[in-house]
Amino acid sequence: MRTGFGPALLFCPADRPERFAKAMARADTVILDMEDAVAPGAKAAARGALIAAHLDPARVIVRVNPLGTADFDADIATLSQTDFRTIMLAKASSPTHMSRVDPRFAVIALCETAAGVVAAEKIARLDNVIALMWGADDLIASLGGTSSRDSRGLYRDVARHARARVLLAAGAAGKPAIDAVHLDIADDEGLRREGQDAAASGFAASACIHPAQVETIRAAYRPDEAMIAWARGVLAAAAGERGVFAFEGRMVDEPILRHARSVLARA
Repeated sequence: MRTGFGPALLFCPADRPERFAKAMARADTVILDMEDAVAPGAKAAARGALIAAHLDPARVIVRVNPLGTADFDADIATLSQTDFRTIMLAKASSPTHMSRVDPRFAVIALCETAAGVVAAEKIARLDNVIALMWGADDLIASLGGTSSRDSRGLYRDVARHARARVLLAAGAAGKPAIDAVHLDIADDEGLRREGQDAAASGFAASACIHPAQVETIRAAYRPDEAMIAWARGVLAAAAGERGVFAFEGRMVDEPILRHARSVLARA
């Protein structure tokens, strides 16, 4: 099963095939969206566009409609006629039902409801689940709220809790986690800040909704030269040390060395 995605995953409506090529050219991975981005009356056309698409399946994820709906069944029947085998399951919440998804498909579980976030640990341990993602606004809607962010544009406590819980659930299962989209397309600084925090916290990738956001996410995940130099220096110093040692005035042990290896992996 695939485990590499990004760092920049770009959503693209599945009923807009004229956008597919541009999305593939701009992003690391494209999420062809059969759910929220497609109106109910356009879903049949979107399925036809999936069948007709000639895209690299290794760089495509298809977000399908929620389990238990007729649209989900139709989505899977459509994908069975294509080479696309990685799906993002919208509103994932039931580990029991998710375990019964057609085993030909690798599943990215989108935990975007209260039930999904609470079940994240069990969902992450399913054999057919290869990654977890969280969603802020659907989560708040499932709680009866009105906004995932406060007047400063920062996540409310409940959204931050969900974000951390999904990241921890994925990490505990040894699987990657994907950070939620930043809906304010014009807020490049906020996107940069959240991308840097996502990378530093351990997210493998961030999703986005506009091609203009891709480079900001890539830059946010890319360590700067000073960080790369530190990582190389501390790993070189460790070669001649046993156990804990000091480097540039800071205590270094195995967790710090793992941080350094992660920096070089992202570089």
